[in-house]
Amino acid sequence: MQTRQRSISLVYMLTLLCLCTVAVHAQATPPVQLASVYQPETAAPVSAYLISEKYDGVRAIWTGTQLLTRNGNVINAPDWFTDPLPDVWLDGELWTTHQDFARLSGIVRTQIPDDAEWQQVSYRVFDMPDSTLPFELRYQHYTQLITQLNSAHIKPVQQVRVQSQAALQSLLKDKLATGAEGLMLHLATAKHRGGRTRAVLKLKPYEDAEAVVIGHLPGKGKYINQLGALRVKNEQGQIFAIGSGLSDQDRASPPPIGTIITYRYQGYTKTGLPRFARFIRIREPDPD
Repeated sequence: MQTRQRSISLVYMLTLLCLCTVAVHAQATPPVQLASVYQPETAAPVSAYLISEKYDGVRAIWTGTQLLTRNGNVINAPDWFTDPLPDVWLDGELWTTHQDFARLSGIVRTQIPDDAEWQQVSYRVFDMPDSTLPFELRYQHYTQLITQLNSAHIKPVQQVRVQSQAALQSLLKDKLATGAEGLMLHLATAKHRGGRTRAVLKLKPYEDAEAVVIGHLPGKGKYINQLGALRVKNEQGQIFAIGSGLSDQDRASPPPIGTIITYRYQGYTKTGLPRFARFIRIREPDPD
């Protein structure tokens, strides 16, 4: 009886130890901030924000020891890529160049990193998570830190201020002309908080979202005997078809049912469905 009680006590103590370890780890991990959509009528005056380019890259969080995706999966970067990084938390994007997400995603998801391919990747740091400091101070800190590292592939993201909506739209137009995806607006006085937040806003000429493929609609005319459109269901439970944006290869060999895709749209129809929905790509899973 005593032996059984000791065994139960030992199991209980080990369980508590594991739970405590998990709790400590969770407290040491700053939750990822997720941006909301910029809406002028609900946002602060534009002069209250620090503004930067929105990179169409792969979100990457440096924990001080590991490079992780926003979902916490390890990114297998070469040692030389992460060796210069400091032992502090950083948030940023892995990036190659404009309009190159598919190739970048392939590089990042590779289990055994290819040095030649990673030579083309940079780490664009846009925050140094700290729940006690406003973003304007965090911006100063990460800029100073990354500048001191003096590493060619690790770059601080520059932040600027504008004083009017006209200036904001002009900046957006200039960035789009270079191939940028849009702008990010960080409330200068906001402290870091995890999860979806109104303190970080994204401004793009379009929106994108994800949906699961639930069917294949047959093509007509030149697309006879091929895919005409994807029947999809988005996160809001809405069902609709997406035919635009599909390549000939997509139509000949469509994304399987159950696949999660990313689509682009511009506002909503009178019935509440995404307007001008356009297929962008299959959503690739995070690295294991």
